[in-house]
Amino acid sequence: MAAESDPKASSAGSSPAVNGGITVAECQDMIRRSLRTPMVKFLREHLEKAGCSFGDSFIRAVHCDKEISGGYVRGEGIVVCSNHMNIPDEVNQVVIHELIHAYDDCRAANLDWANCAHHACSEIRAGHLSGDCHYKRELLRGYMKIRGHEQDCVRRRVMKSVIANPYCSEAAAKDAMEAVWDVCYNDTKPFDRAP
Repeated sequence: MAAESDPKASSAGSSPAVNGGITVAECQDMIRRSLRTPMVKFLREHLEKAGCSFGDSFIRAVHCDKEISGGYVRGEGIVVCSNHMNIPDEVNQVVIHELIHAYDDCRAANLDWANCAHHACSEIRAGHLSGDCHYKRELLRGYMKIRGHEQDCVRRRVMKSVIANPYCSEAAAKDAMEAVWDVCYNDTKPFDRAP
């Protein structure tokens, strides 16, 4: 999820875990470990090559009031919602997904998160390139389609995110996603091909 608005998060350092989630401190530790993974290192390197670097507080764990796993906010960075995380793999997935949004925001000087097509394009790319829709992840979510699962998953997740954008109705989100699908799905930058 990427948005220009605050994900209604607070960063109370010792907040207790809720709904099976982890504490902010535990999540921050998982974020530190995530920064050492090859995919995160790769994305960070390409963000810097595109002219955008980030400091230690760019990715931070917070307790979120909304039912989201994390978000990217221009000028503020990435938040990972500790109360919706349970294991390091979930934290890593959020970090990768949101770093793709940060990369898109960095490389496109005119990206407007209030524009449904711009938002949909970055969500398509993040869903496709981050591994969010890997077959095993979909199976664990209860989706057992053999053929075409990845594109169906990306579409489903794009719609969920873009509909949450206050500037995009469900119809506008669907139209925007369809309009930009081919170009954005096939745009694999900074990767040579989809990982």
